[in-house]
Amino acid sequence: MEDDFSEDVIKFFSKMQLPKNTGKLIGPGIVILLGLIFGKSMIFSVGPDSVGVIQRFGKYVRTEGAGLHFKLPAGVEKLTKVKVEYVFKEEFGFRTESAGIRTTYSKRAFFDESNMLTGDLNSVVVEWIVQYKVKDPFKLLFRVRNPRRAIRDLSESVMRQVVGDRTVTEILTEGRIEAAIAVEQKLQKLLDEYDTGIHVVTVKLQDVNPPDEVKPSFNAVNEAKQEREKMINQAWEAYNSAIPKAKGEAEKMIREAEGYALDRVNRAKGDANRFLATWREYRKAKKVTRRRLYLETMAEVLPNAGKKFIIDSSQSSILPLLQLNEKGEKK
Repeated sequence: MEDDFSEDVIKFFSKMQLPKNTGKLIGPGIVILLGLIFGKSMIFSVGPDSVGVIQRFGKYVRTEGAGLHFKLPAGVEKLTKVKVEYVFKEEFGFRTESAGIRTTYSKRAFFDESNMLTGDLNSVVVEWIVQYKVKDPFKLLFRVRNPRRAIRDLSESVMRQVVGDRTVTEILTEGRIEAAIAVEQKLQKLLDEYDTGIHVVTVKLQDVNPPDEVKPSFNAVNEAKQEREKMINQAWEAYNSAIPKAKGEAEKMIREAEGYALDRVNRAKGDANRFLATWREYRKAKKVTRRRLYLETMAEVLPNAGKKFIIDSSQSSILPLLQLNEKGEKK
């Protein structure tokens, strides 16, 4: 096929009638043509988010930044552009088919990379993304055969290790952020050890769920745990409401008892002191003290008496007076 094409080309040029001065123009034309061909391969531009890595006969010689640059013709120096400011993204457990206002995802299940075993021997489906940038173009091109395959394999390995060190409850709830941070740190350490020239920007757990086969049982267990937490919280609420109140009432009763005891003791001491004072005065003047006590007692008793009778000392009986009084009451 190629031989037939070559013969046709030869026949075509042999039948062409060239001008008389054609021989003089062939040389300069060839030079101009070669100059255009080689000149195009010698001038190149690098975008603002990229760098140009130059190889001379396959060996790395330099890295060019953004702008217009020159290199030796093709076959001598080779240009490879690497984006160093662009943030790349790798998806695990799902795939984005089209991004936009309404992002669409692949309906295919990627359980081979998302199905994992937790530290308490539970199965979970983990979906996550890894965002990264190129920090060293030389290492990316010449130290790793397939950088994308390397970062995917390392990310999956590290995620399985981190998930395997935690319980299913930690991965599904409050431990997700901590797990993502741990994956980011360990993944960066491995990428640096392998001289990949890649910097991990972030690792984010998109979704973590139990497998579809166990979701009903898992939801039932979660509902039971939530109900248990609810009952515990209600019990603590009742405890915190009743115990302080009982403690307050007990403290009040103790204080009242202490106050009553103090009052009784003070009263008893006062009565004893008053009795002793009276006894001392009685010893000094028995008759006067006896009369004073009698008068003081009568002063306290007489106001409480209903009826008072003043009787002559010579009166032998008070019966007539009582009968007169009864008659008076009947009237």
